[in-house]
Amino acid sequence: MLPRLLLLALFFLAGIFLGQVLSGRVPDATGDELRRYLEDYMQLGGGGAPTARTVLSALVIYFRYPLMAFLLGFASIGVVLLPGVTAAYGFFLSFSVCCFTAAFGTDGVLLAMAVFGLRCLVTMPCYFLLAASSWGTAAGLAAVSFGSGRRTAPVVYGRACWARFGACCLALLAGVCGDLLLSPVLLRLLLERILG
Repeated sequence: MLPRLLLLALFFLAGIFLGQVLSGRVPDATGDELRRYLEDYMQLGGGGAPTARTVLSALVIYFRYPLMAFLLGFASIGVVLLPGVTAAYGFFLSFSVCCFTAAFGTDGVLLAMAVFGLRCLVTMPCYFLLAASSWGTAAGLAAVSFGSGRRTAPVVYGRACWARFGACCLALLAGVCGDLLLSPVLLRLLLERILG
């Protein structure tokens, strides 16, 4: 599992580097748009009690990559898609953080930490734990599918697979709850300091 984890980490890093390179090509007007968006957020009283929409949004944001990693372990195409999904995860995270820093300088790093910090602390370990395991099972399925009549070992989804998924789901749900309670407060405090 360790070699798969290291390879996935390399794809993630490639996505991060690509996000940094492409964020440099974003027009300067994007920073002004982001600043206006955050100012409107402050004026509308952002950070109030969570609504059904914000809870659903947080669930989607937290579960999208780990759930995708888990499900790709049930398809032979996961051998090809998991590295791409991992690179996309790194790209979008890096691109978003770079946009914050381009718009707000060093304060943008603090804003990015308020927005993405807790989420990354929870979702990244869950994603890599599930993705490394799923990459192995997807490779096993691909070997069975394209084995050209050779005997291969059957792919088994045992207790460890389901226990790993269950533990990740519990961690992700705890992260969603923490994010809904803490992130709006942190973001509001930082925005008052930066925009105020």
